[in-house]
Amino acid sequence: MVDRRQHQASPLPFECEKQPALGTQAMIVTNHPLASAAGAEMIAAGGNAIDAAIAALFTLSVVEPMMVGIFGGGLAHVRLADGRHRVLDGLSCAPAAAAPDCYRPLADAGPSSLDTEGRENAVGPKSVAVPGNLLGWTELARRHGRLPLADLVEPAIRHARRGFRVTGYLSRCIDECLADLVADPEMSRHFVRDGRALAAGDRLVMADYAETLGTIAKEGAAALHGGGLGRHAVDWLASHGGLIGNEDLVRYRLVDREPVSGSYRGHEIYGPPPPSAGGVHVLQMLNILEGFDPGRLGFASGESMHLLAEVLKIAFADRAAATADPAFVDVPVERLLSKEYAAQRRAAIDLRRARDWSPGVTLPPESANTTHVSVADRDGNIVSSTQTINSLFGARIMIPGTGIIPNNYMYLFDPRPGKALSIAPGKRVTTSMAPTIVLRDGKPRYVLGLPGGLRIFGSAMQALVNLIDHGMSLQQAVEAPRLWTQGEQLEVEEGLPEAGLAGLRALGHSLLPVPHVGGGMNGIAFDDDGTMTGAACWRADGTPIGIGGGMARANVRFWPEVARA
Repeated sequence: MVDRRQHQASPLPFECEKQPALGTQAMIVTNHPLASAAGAEMIAAGGNAIDAAIAALFTLSVVEPMMVGIFGGGLAHVRLADGRHRVLDGLSCAPAAAAPDCYRPLADAGPSSLDTEGRENAVGPKSVAVPGNLLGWTELARRHGRLPLADLVEPAIRHARRGFRVTGYLSRCIDECLADLVADPEMSRHFVRDGRALAAGDRLVMADYAETLGTIAKEGAAALHGGGLGRHAVDWLASHGGLIGNEDLVRYRLVDREPVSGSYRGHEIYGPPPPSAGGVHVLQMLNILEGFDPGRLGFASGESMHLLAEVLKIAFADRAAATADPAFVDVPVERLLSKEYAAQRRAAIDLRRARDWSPGVTLPPESANTTHVSVADRDGNIVSSTQTINSLFGARIMIPGTGIIPNNYMYLFDPRPGKALSIAPGKRVTTSMAPTIVLRDGKPRYVLGLPGGLRIFGSAMQALVNLIDHGMSLQQAVEAPRLWTQGEQLEVEEGLPEAGLAGLRALGHSLLPVPHVGGGMNGIAFDDDGTMTGAACWRADGTPIGIGGGMARANVRFWPEVARA
């Protein structure tokens, strides 16, 4: 059975808002019900977890257009039925025309040092980096899927062509970006009515994007990477000041990476390697926590939250060393993941007071606006994939005639020359994505991930502590209130008990109450009897769909009518 300790004697200080799903044939969990349904449709059609994940991602590019699209980037962490783990890196990279001084920073230091004149690195054509999403999705399907690409794209085409109901979540995202969306004619045409954001319940039709997806269904990723669709996109971007050219699309390459791995209380933890900092820091923090007993201290006690806050500070202080494209920077992964280094850091933690573990550098404000899918099938194939166009609605423009919303990934580079994260042609963006797969005794136990920018890896770590140390169910673990700090104020999510918060204040923490930390986590738990549990939290429109049942018993058919003489 799944390793679950007895829950602590005192009840948990929160109630779950959603219900989990159970299945034996497959489990699909995404941050939109139509995307989860698209994945389930692929399983029903004879596909596997990879097919389901790719169909879900194409559908998310329609129903969560503010989060993900074919002109974005991301990571897919895959565990195949034969036990192999791979991380397919489709993160965006800087165009060939990009230079360290291609933007004018507003300041040399301080909070504005990463902002540029005219917001050129954040909004508009000049903020667009070379995309990798579409190539990553199609390649993953080609390598490990069972169904033709056209089948995987069809649900997305269907929803884009006939329209779908706008959720309250999408409506609020439109409203947040309204000033920028109104400034772009195509974005305004799709998402704005009478000067206001589309309301929850309104119908959104994306006919141009349906045609684009139809082209992809026929031509594959070549439509964008070398084909007419790509040439049209980059020609329009270039004519409006963009840096990306057709050769960037043609020359873009996916990177097949080995995951980083480590152990925590008998569990094997696998996550993405650099240029993602997520996998490294989840493991680093767990290594430090392994020398304490958070379960004994209890969930959300002042003492247990103090431990979490201190390891978060340590990880963030070290993040600069692990957040870089390994093709450009020698990342000290081995040291950061060593138990010896964890012991050194652990020894410096003061259980009686908060310490200052300030980061040594200023880092780009990584976008919290991302999406995640968790999918598994009965054969043992697992996909944990985090994908994004970076900020809400990416560059906040739409390429006319295509429905494509490009990324604004250039915002993740430091616009100042001579810095670790300065712009260089071909350099991959960094990320905190942490699509995580957990084994015990060589068997899958948990899959999880979430959007949330810098707050991703801290939230993933807390979910694992909730599962392993506090004995929570998967639903409880993904919904539990979170905290976050990068060395300054300690962000505390709504729902944390006042007694625990008072304990944090007494230990010297400066608290900042926030509505939520990170985004909508989803995940899967596995029982030894083959049952899979899927769960999604209240921070997004997450929906688990479990598939049970199966085909008829061999040689069973409808009973024939009795022959009459």
